[in-house]
Amino acid sequence: MPKIEVNEELFYSLVGIRFKSPDAFEEALSCAKAELSEDSDKNVPAAERIIKIELNDTNRPDLWSTAGCARQLGLYYSTLKPSYPFFSRPGAERPAEHSVHVKASVKQVRPYLSGFIATGKAITDSSLRDMIQTQEKLAWNFGRKRRTISMGLYRTELIQWPIIYKAVDPDTVSFVPLQWNCPLTLREILKQHPKGRDYAFIQEHEPLHPLLTDARGAVLSYPPIINSADLGAVQVGDTDLFVELTGTDLPSVTLSASIMACALADQGFTIKPVIVEYEYDTGFGSRVTTPYYFQEPVFCSLTRVERFLGKKLSADECIAALEKMGCKARAGRAKERAAVQEEEGVWMEPPEYRNDFLHAADVAEDIMIGHGLKAFSPIRPRDFTIGRLSPITLFSRTVKELLIGLGYQEMIYNYLGSYKDFVDRMRGGGDTIIRIANPMTENYEYLRNSVITSLLISESVSGHAAYPHKIFEVGKVAYRDSTENYGTATRQFVGFLHTDRDANFNTVAGQLQTLFYYLSREYSALEASDPRFIAGRSAAIQCAGKTVGIFGELHPEVLENFGITVPATAAEIDLDALITT
Repeated sequence: MPKIEVNEELFYSLVGIRFKSPDAFEEALSCAKAELSEDSDKNVPAAERIIKIELNDTNRPDLWSTAGCARQLGLYYSTLKPSYPFFSRPGAERPAEHSVHVKASVKQVRPYLSGFIATGKAITDSSLRDMIQTQEKLAWNFGRKRRTISMGLYRTELIQWPIIYKAVDPDTVSFVPLQWNCPLTLREILKQHPKGRDYAFIQEHEPLHPLLTDARGAVLSYPPIINSADLGAVQVGDTDLFVELTGTDLPSVTLSASIMACALADQGFTIKPVIVEYEYDTGFGSRVTTPYYFQEPVFCSLTRVERFLGKKLSADECIAALEKMGCKARAGRAKERAAVQEEEGVWMEPPEYRNDFLHAADVAEDIMIGHGLKAFSPIRPRDFTIGRLSPITLFSRTVKELLIGLGYQEMIYNYLGSYKDFVDRMRGGGDTIIRIANPMTENYEYLRNSVITSLLISESVSGHAAYPHKIFEVGKVAYRDSTENYGTATRQFVGFLHTDRDANFNTVAGQLQTLFYYLSREYSALEASDPRFIAGRSAAIQCAGKTVGIFGELHPEVLENFGITVPATAAEIDLDALITT
């Protein structure tokens, strides 16, 4: 879970009140789903004291900063009611003096950008540290180690507008990066600069790389790797900043910019919008003035509130609770999905810095926290049960032990991912893949229909590790199946991947034979046609007349799509089917 370090003096000045004891502070943090990791050292001067806070909700990136966490406590415990008039909304753009031009060349590389200007206040040491912390937390946790979101801070006074965002040949452009004293090409940065080596896996296999310059061609940064040493070197005392975020998912990039803008506004900065003009259409149009509010209102009926929380609350009580969580709410009526007629409830508008309301249950959760956890009486469970491990769990554990014995390392992955990873990079499979109805981002929009894809994603960032690489996972996959009652099937699969310079069909066939021998299962291999594998070098696994899996050499195009430069073999087995044979 994310942990943040906050300057005590700055934090309490933003909250508006000071808690009497560490215990009172710990209790207060529950409204932000947080807990005190370490209190400040009282022997340190007040201006230098640091409080360490652990956040227990990864769906609230707005809390991963001093201002964000302080805002939530201030809303809950004081009269704090922040407003952010600088946001544009659909059909209602705010005026802006500066613009960023996004070229078509960057569309297939890192297509989205959001930004704003923060001015009117000198940066202090504590505020700069907090900006850098927020930047890293958003990019590392919410942005998947900068894959989908990265952020840059720049000195506005040195920029000649408009800013240009484009894609370039990494061998033809050079600049002096931060913490360096001579120019490097983009390719050289990935090989020589510490940050370049850390994040080379994001860009190194792409033919074109993103670049941010001003109107005269001076480089601001090489997203998502490193800023330049002049325009991108923000210092204590600077009063005008340009803040930009780039990434692969427009809602996530836009939300992250909103979080940063609100955090800086809370600290006293004046936020000025920036126009982002694209040479192609985005989900928000080809011209977006950011910060931009794009969230949709969510309805929750009072019936559902009672069902979720076990307590009957009025519309006014729900509205008061939501306002303590920073939301705008009003009483109203609507027809929920399962209802046959309209019901009384509340319409909730998320605050500008939140986009975690996907369902009525999320609204009910905020009502519960805002109303006060102590207002709900604990209920003792009425049923007595004895738990035990299911047969498929015991069988899966046996498979794991055998693969570990064969030299494989176990991995654990998310079950959600993108269409690009699950279908495009795997050369097909879109006819069986399942899309969720209300995804938060396009990176977690589909349920995986294969374990092999997850293994390849890991391998794509492991090229610098010594070979061979042998990894596996036992986990769930889901796919469309017309023979099932609901048209979908969820199964327990095992997949394993072997990557090495001499990995071939015989390698994976031998490992599969060993696995089935120790599982006491007979199987046969029949030639299979699967676009993920090389034709003639893959086979279906059959047990008792049923096809339970596939194995073989992965197709070179699949490997190239994931940036893997050595041969790889893989196998995938349906354990739910195998256990019954």
